[in-house]
Amino acid sequence: MATYSFADARQLVVETVLAARRATSIETVPLHEAAGRVLAEPAVADRNYPPVARSLRDGFALRSADLPGALARIGEARAGTAFNSSVGAGQCVEIMTGAPVPAGADAVVMVEQARREGETIHFAQRPAAGEFVNPAGVESARGMAVIEPGVRLGFAQIALLATFGYAQVKVHRALRVAILATGDEVVPIESTPGDAQVRNSNSYALATQVRRAGGVPTILPVAPDELDATRRLIAQGLEHDLLLLSGGVSAGKYDYVEPVLGEFGAEFYFDRVLMQPGQPAVFGRARERFFFGLPGNPGSTMVTFEVLARAALQLLEGETHADLRLPRMRLTADFKHKPGMTRFLPARVNSDGTEVTPVKWQGSSDVPSMARANAFMVCEAAVEAWKAGDPIGVLLQ
Repeated sequence: MATYSFADARQLVVETVLAARRATSIETVPLHEAAGRVLAEPAVADRNYPPVARSLRDGFALRSADLPGALARIGEARAGTAFNSSVGAGQCVEIMTGAPVPAGADAVVMVEQARREGETIHFAQRPAAGEFVNPAGVESARGMAVIEPGVRLGFAQIALLATFGYAQVKVHRALRVAILATGDEVVPIESTPGDAQVRNSNSYALATQVRRAGGVPTILPVAPDELDATRRLIAQGLEHDLLLLSGGVSAGKYDYVEPVLGEFGAEFYFDRVLMQPGQPAVFGRARERFFFGLPGNPGSTMVTFEVLARAALQLLEGETHADLRLPRMRLTADFKHKPGMTRFLPARVNSDGTEVTPVKWQGSSDVPSMARANAFMVCEAAVEAWKAGDPIGVLLQ
């Protein structure tokens, strides 16, 4: 098997999944249940939007050529109703935000820029034609595709679908993801672990990450370091759409995951990535199902899912892209690392998202430090040192 840089490993995941994925089943769900799902057909505008010119401000609708000067107020236009007359020379109509602009008017002047004396309104300046007017059809035209298939639906997309009358929407079926922790040292969270044992935090963290990515997780029982049990549980995991294994992917004497996957005819694409944490990450396919072997330390599991396995889940659910967003922020302190690997280290981003501060930690098993962090600082493999104020990539939690 091969060793890849982080960037090459991620690209291999994306290309391999795109080349092998098949059409997923499609289901129709009520709009209020569609958030987080991937759209399976184009969403089309059923009318021009807005259907008529609308005011963008509270103020007065008028003919811009009549200003500056004093105009006669001839009525009022409110949102949801139309003004049934037109605006002529020397006239204006008081108008509310969102109300249709009356015929004859070509601009809106904000109420703050007008002076009122009874039904006479004084204006000191001439507005540009079209000022504070949203023209009919400027946002979308009838028959126009407003959302393409392959887009995961967030609150803005849900609002747009509601705008065009989609009470129901066709979406790709959510991916069923099996999560299998391995190792004699891993015990259920309800247990009292011995000094050499740990509770199964990885499965619950992964289930949370899977849900956030749009999948439906199933936590399988922990696979002990025993061949038959590992074989039985991996077979159960491969009945799902995607299998995530935590632990058992190193070269230890009692690590049975890779041999068992080999028994199932697995094709391994890589088993080592030049990243930390997460170096012994595994990606492959068995029984027509993709799987990831994620290193067992919690930090390794969290990071490798976010930067490698999440992309596979997104694409298998029908998304057209699986971009990894690593915004750059200013470091608040000098920092250096040993180059050669891409490192993802716990950090805290400030409230306005402009600065990032490293969080002290004791390695990828240090869950308390990762819980205090709200991001991972991305240290590029080819860079050795950064000064305070230098930009650096950030993976947000």
